[in-house]
Amino acid sequence: MSVFQAFILGLTQGLTEFLPISSSAHLIIIPWLFNWHYLLDHPDFNKTFDVALHAGTFFAVLAYFWRDVVELLRSWVGSIARRSIRTPQERLVWMLLVSTIPAGVIGVAFESFVEDRLGKPYLIAIMMFVFALVMWYVDMHARLQRDIKKVGLSDALLIGFAQALALAPGVSRSGITIVMGMARGFTREAAARYSFLLTIPVIGGAAAYKAVQVAHHGLPAGAALPFVVGMATAAVSGFGAVWFLLAYLRRHNFAPFVIYRILAAAAILVIIATGLRAASGT
Repeated sequence: MSVFQAFILGLTQGLTEFLPISSSAHLIIIPWLFNWHYLLDHPDFNKTFDVALHAGTFFAVLAYFWRDVVELLRSWVGSIARRSIRTPQERLVWMLLVSTIPAGVIGVAFESFVEDRLGKPYLIAIMMFVFALVMWYVDMHARLQRDIKKVGLSDALLIGFAQALALAPGVSRSGITIVMGMARGFTREAAARYSFLLTIPVIGGAAAYKAVQVAHHGLPAGAALPFVVGMATAAVSGFGAVWFLLAYLRRHNFAPFVIYRILAAAAILVIIATGLRAASGT
């Protein structure tokens, strides 16, 4: 893999992990579109590079929310020490942990199925389009009144199960968790903030899980520079994406992202229909 490809994929990961347009879909579609086969031909490097990209976005969201993280950890320790939940901040940290469970369990159980069956470009196009309609409907009809500190157990569980659906490339982890939060009555900004805070244990856990899988092999030959470039680019672009989306959602709706998803889905299907690229991605 060239440093340029690592840069482009790191930039893609950082932006699309937090914008509601699906990072997993774009990390499949961009190599497919430009005929980059290196990751497919070198599965060991692919796993290692995936760890780098996830680590980059993990550091991005951790850097943006570091004050929140310190406060949440303090609240969590205090709650454990007292064996009770007394404050909205303590309830929030426990609800975030509850939301991680469904995606974690389902992700481990169906990891091979997702990688082998759901990463086809034509399926990605379908999921991009279908979820665009879901996003549009919820954005237009949800009652956006609740604050993040009002999150309850049913909210946390539903957001957690919604997040599990994002294992399918094209859905978008941030998109579906934000939309589920909005469907539960949270404001766009509150739903996005919960989604991004939820990213910390989810992406951190995913990166750690994949790192363990490759740790005993070490970095493949020639992987060090692309690894560093991909991780750094994902971190910087991810930080920018978090800042942008939170600021944007204070005053605007999801219309640009809905339009983008529909156009991207249409473009993928046109490319397949004209024979420029294979529907299966191989």
